[in-house]
Amino acid sequence: MNATQLDYAPVGDPAGMPFAISIFADRAHVRSQIADDVSGAGFRVLREAPVAELLEGEAVSLGEIVLLDCPRVDAATMAALSRLDMRIARSGARLVVSTTVEALEGVFACLDQSGPRILVAPTRGERVVALGQELTNIALVRVRENSGRDEISLLRLAEQVSEIARKLDAMVPSNDTGNASVFRFESPTPPYAGPEGEDSSGRLARSSKPPLPDPRLVRRIIRQRQARTKFFEGDLFADPAWDILLDLTAARAEHTRVSVTSLCIASGVPPTTALRWISQMTEMGLLQRIEDEQDKRRAFIALTDNAAEAMARYFAELDKEAGRLA
Repeated sequence: MNATQLDYAPVGDPAGMPFAISIFADRAHVRSQIADDVSGAGFRVLREAPVAELLEGEAVSLGEIVLLDCPRVDAATMAALSRLDMRIARSGARLVVSTTVEALEGVFACLDQSGPRILVAPTRGERVVALGQELTNIALVRVRENSGRDEISLLRLAEQVSEIARKLDAMVPSNDTGNASVFRFESPTPPYAGPEGEDSSGRLARSSKPPLPDPRLVRRIIRQRQARTKFFEGDLFADPAWDILLDLTAARAEHTRVSVTSLCIASGVPPTTALRWISQMTEMGLLQRIEDEQDKRRAFIALTDNAAEAMARYFAELDKEAGRLA
């Protein structure tokens, strides 16, 4: 049974028009497979083409969502990605990129304007779930523009795409060699409220700033957290946000830079999940992206000043507690 045999009505906006998807992939069999899944999920395939065609003229519409497969990165691919990134940012379309751990650094470096959803070694079902999530984002905007009409249609639409994805994931193995990552739905996170009454504007109620902790202490805490997996299932202690903050705190104290691949590893969760956390924490003002001025193929992740100060205050509070117990 393939994707085209799944019996669902076309997925479209509240006006009834199917959402249009452009597919770019160099591997012909992958391009065909993605097109089958997209069509089977009720989307309209607007365009199928190799990645190099992104360097051609911009007269042709990309549709509401662009789905890109990019397992390798070379100079031509980076040029195509950078151009696509600008087009997506200008048009307001959504971008879903599937890549590999090996190509992640280059892909991440090129896509700094469009807010892409990056999937690492996804299964076919995970790719359709990602499409459904981007579809929901688009539909939410359109529903708001329509003064809240068609909310029931939106809910049915999201349920339909998720059901298709579950069936696909049960039927089809991963597209890539090795173990596929597990896509996880994370709970929405409230806006970041900093220490001592700090708000999103970055203002602090107190002016004194404690220093960052000794990085050796932070690294010891990280090793202790990792050691738990020797005795218990690793998923029992999954806490990617805190692991990310600890790793970046140690790096800031050591005056070292952290690549996105390294941070995904430090998070202790699959890369796709880690990237979602990095994106959410960046939106919250905890993390920031720093371009590598010497090598445009790389970008680094660091704590924002507010987040670094919050971590410093946290460790200072721990010192106070330790002093009370002594």
